[in-house]
Amino acid sequence: MRTLSISMLSVILTSIVIANAFYQKKQFYPSVVYITKSNPSMAVIYIQAFICVWIFGKIMRRIFFGQLRTTEFEHLMERSWYAITETCLAFTVFRDDFNPKFVALFTLLLFLKSFHWLAEDRVDYMERSPVISWLFHTRVLSLLLLLGALDLHFVQHAYLSTVAKGASVQLVFGFEYAVLLTVVINIIIKYALHSVDLNSETPWDNKAVFLLYTELVMGLIKVILYVAFVAIMVRIYTLPLFAFRPMYYTIRNFKNAFSDVILSRRAIHNMNTLYPDATPEELAAADNVCIICREEMLTASKKLPCNHIFHTSCLRSWFQRQQTCPTCRLNILRNPTNNNNTRPAPAAAAPPAAADRGGAPAPNPFANPFFGAGPAHPFHMFQNLPAAAAAGVPPQQVPDAAQQPPRPAQSGPASSSSATPTASSAPGSSTFAFPPPPPFSFMPFMPPPPPPMPPQHLARLNAEELRRMEGNERENVEARIQCLRNIQMLLDAAVMMMQQYSSTVVMSQQMAQPSTSNLANPSTSNSGIWDNSHSTAESPKIAKVAPTTSSSPLPTQVRSENKIYIGLNFLVK
Repeated sequence: MRTLSISMLSVILTSIVIANAFYQKKQFYPSVVYITKSNPSMAVIYIQAFICVWIFGKIMRRIFFGQLRTTEFEHLMERSWYAITETCLAFTVFRDDFNPKFVALFTLLLFLKSFHWLAEDRVDYMERSPVISWLFHTRVLSLLLLLGALDLHFVQHAYLSTVAKGASVQLVFGFEYAVLLTVVINIIIKYALHSVDLNSETPWDNKAVFLLYTELVMGLIKVILYVAFVAIMVRIYTLPLFAFRPMYYTIRNFKNAFSDVILSRRAIHNMNTLYPDATPEELAAADNVCIICREEMLTASKKLPCNHIFHTSCLRSWFQRQQTCPTCRLNILRNPTNNNNTRPAPAAAAPPAAADRGGAPAPNPFANPFFGAGPAHPFHMFQNLPAAAAAGVPPQQVPDAAQQPPRPAQSGPASSSSATPTASSAPGSSTFAFPPPPPFSFMPFMPPPPPPMPPQHLARLNAEELRRMEGNERENVEARIQCLRNIQMLLDAAVMMMQQYSSTVVMSQQMAQPSTSNLANPSTSNSGIWDNSHSTAESPKIAKVAPTTSSSPLPTQVRSENKIYIGLNFLVK
């Protein structure tokens, strides 16, 4: 209905234009001149010509193709927009030759291109359709013969015109029809191969090989044509922008075809030399239906490294296009021995690796990125604490290492690694199985560096790192235990720092007690007022730094420090 309405409207407009011309000039020749000189009249005539071509194309499509499938129509519309854009770019190069004949030639070229695209899609449909009627063969053969004859005729016409008149727009048409002629030859070869395969009782194993080499040869011919055309256009006219997109896709398709040939030969060579034949026991134990051809596998079957079994002929055809397993998509170009030994290798090598470490801690997966997982580093500031405590610190302020909570023991190779943090908490220990701290000592009232944290953005980790984090093997368990021990050592370090602070306060208290005993009036000590007349020459500094409010804050501070220490010790336990 839509086509009919548009056709009727264009016919009415054309009739009005022609009637007006005859009404104005009364004769045929003056009427034709009047129409050609009038821009509105020529616009109506052009519209009528395009509609006639469109109707003729629909008629030819109905004759040679019948009803178009959805994919064929989508491909036709997608390619048509690109072809129209390239035609508009070609108009800019040949703007001096722009005339009705030039427009008609480009319209005819687009018309024939559309039928080449439809013929290619329809022949490709033969491989996916189980039933092909005689009408299909008649339509395809007649269309291919007609397109081939037209392409050959226009190539010959462009050659003769260029030889006789010199370089002109016929260079573009000759090149375009030469490319379309290679497309027709490729379609004819595909049609012949598909027809032979359909008429054979058994599947033709070599069809994929012939198709692959046909695409390679035709792609090479197209690349040569495009390169020659661009070189000629640059030499005679200018840079042909309209030829860049098809030339790029042609070169890319040729590269892909060449890569497919190389990879398919490698895959077939691996199949013939590396992969074993499936035994009857393996076929009986597994599902003996080949998922490629859906037939039972009795003989001539190959077993891939992923233990999937297929027909040898089916695999050969499959490897012409894809070099992966049809079931699990395993890349079969890799060495099959490596694929078989990839997973058992870490488990088999785990005990020797643990023995080679010689008691060294397992690597921490949450290592601090600023400090790194370097060698053990001593805490020098904590080495002299036992000696200081033995000199003058009461035992209730500096607990012995025996009072620390025991570490959980571990058998096997992990027990050697557990000895490191246990020994580090004892007096006189100088090494820790912990990422090295900053090169400076901890200043008073400054917290230690933060513990190592896991990465915040887990999406940045690769698959191997994620498997290492969530692994349940021996080395992963050792790494988790080592992380917990590192945290416990951090808490021990905090407790030892509090012990140092407590010992400093106690020593200050012991130094202040002798000076207060020499005062003449002890009652004034509660008020916090020190009399300079009663002070001696031996303690002038003590009189200056003594507190001015009260002498009781020192024991109070000691009690607060003891409370903090008891809380931290309880947290550690």
